[in-house]
Order: sequence, then C-alpha cells, then structure tokens
Amino acid sequence: MTQAQPSRRRTLIGAAVAALAWSLPGTGLAADAYPSKPIKIIVPFAPGGPTDIMGRVVAKILGDALKQTVVVENKAGAGGNLGTDAVAKSAPDGYTLGIGAISSLAIAPGLYAKLPYDVARDIAPITMVGIAKGAILAHPSAPFNDLKGLIAYARANPGKLNYASSGIGTANHLAGEYLQSLAGIDLQHVPYKGTAAAVQDLLAGNVLLSVESSLTSAAQHVQSGKLKPIAVTSATRAKLLPNVPTVAEQGFPGFDVPTWFGLIAPAGTPKDVIATINRAVTEGLKSPEAMERFAQIGGETQPTTPEQFGATIREETKRWGAVIQRANIKPE
Repeated sequence: MTQAQPSRRRTLIGAAVAALAWSLPGTGLAADAYPSKPIKIIVPFAPGGPTDIMGRVVAKILGDALKQTVVVENKAGAGGNLGTDAVAKSAPDGYTLGIGAISSLAIAPGLYAKLPYDVARDIAPITMVGIAKGAILAHPSAPFNDLKGLIAYARANPGKLNYASSGIGTANHLAGEYLQSLAGIDLQHVPYKGTAAAVQDLLAGNVLLSVESSLTSAAQHVQSGKLKPIAVTSATRAKLLPNVPTVAEQGFPGFDVPTWFGLIAPAGTPKDVIATINRAVTEGLKSPEAMERFAQIGGETQPTTPEQFGATIREETKRWGAVIQRANIKPE
C-alpha cells in the first residue's frame, strides 16, 4: 500500500504536467494541435481590390496546407487602419490573422497623431505576401494626356482638379500627395473605401484622375479606351502597361511608391504557430498558380521570414515618416 502511493502520485503529476504542456502557448504540443478550428483572415479593404485578391489567395494556400477552413472577412475603412486595429485587438491564438498593407503598417504611424494600435507593440509580422505597381489614370475627357500636361493644367487651375484613391493614408493617396509636393501643384483628394469604388467613379467621370494599385481592370479599361494612362507610380514600368512611362521617367527621378502587403497576427501569438503559418504560406506563394494570380493584378509574390517582414515595416515606416514630414502631408 505504501509502495503504491508514490507511484500513483507520480502518475497523477505526470498527467498534470502533460495537460499543462498541452495548454501552454509556445509548446511543441500546442503547435501540433494547431489549427483545431477555422481560421479568419481580416482584409482591411473592400472586396475586389488587390488587397482582397491577395488575401483570398493566401486564405486558399493556408487552408490547403493546414487542412482547415480559412474564411476572409472584409473590414474596410480608414485606409486599412480599421481592419488592422481589429487584428491587433484579437486573441493572440493564431485563429485571427490579417492582411497588413503599407498604408496601415508604415504610412499611418507618420500620418496620424494618434492610432488605435501601435505597430511595434501590437502586431506580429508573419510574412510579406506581395507587391503591386500603381498608375495614375485619367478619364478620357481630361484635357491632358501625360504627366507634363497634367501638371500644366493643375497649375493653371489650382484646387480644381480632383483625384481618387482607395482611401486616406493608402499608398495611392500618398503617391498623389507626394507628386503634388514635388510638382508644386494643388489637387483635391477624393478618398474611397476601396479600389473598385474609385475606378467606378473614374469611369463615370465623377473624378478626372485616380491613382490605382490594381492594374488588371486599369489595363482593360486603357485598352478599351475608357481610361487613359498618365504614369506608373513605381520605379519601373508595369508589365500590364508596358508602354506607359513612370513618374520618374517624366521628370521626377527617384519617384517610387510601391504598394506592398503582408500577413500579420496579433502580438503575443505563439512563435511556433507563427512559424507554422509562415511555412505554409511562403511555400504556397512560390507556386506557379500563386505567382500567376498575382501577375494578373500587376503584382508579384514576396515570401519572407517574419524577421525580414518586420525589418521591411521598420524601414518603410522611417522612409514614409520622412516623406510625410518633408511634404507636410496631413490627413483630411
């Protein structure tokens, strides 16, 4: 009887330790158990734009790799800040992820005096997802056909020429503001809740200009004559608009406003869970299917480690903070 009691106590202690290990975040057993229920990816822009398309590609990659349901929730508003804040305030358990954009992760900290989240404190980078090249497009009725003509018209009509973007604080918005500061012109910004809405108003002639990051529809509308291209906003020309010169080529060397996206989680998400998601997504982004889908919207896949993505966020935050301060760009 006395010999059996210590053995029984050891068994009970062992069971308790095993149960604790299973429940602790960051343990190997917890990683093995992940995912045990559906995963949600928050896309901080409206359906149909490049962020949404990339988010849905990532959702399929992750679902296929982890054999689990992955749903996409669009939470548009405030240039991506609303959806990013929702990710930051979610439980750090790997079941709520988000697509973070340059706007909410690198531009917003320099643009807004107060944000509801702190990128360094509240966000865990998982991997870069991709980049997209943008372009300045005009309605056919616009009285100019290139950047030189646009600038001349804007100087002759200060404050009368409006331009659309996918939202305040987005890369598209900053491209327009940055161009204004360099060219010495005064344009009126008209923010929308996503790319699709901005393009529709441009096609209708409700705005004469738009800075777009989704070049799939742009290329189709340019080819059909419904829109005319003015300039590409990245450092190099876009494959979908090969004959359209960049802003840099048209008198502003060094002008480069890329739109990049990445997969994020709430800070505190277990490192093994982050590693599991990173492996699944980065491998999937290397597939011909993913690369082709990104190419269709004028984008490129950009898989990275969490550390590399974190370094990109820090570097881009510093870069855009300097641009915002130098150009005295203010949120409306």
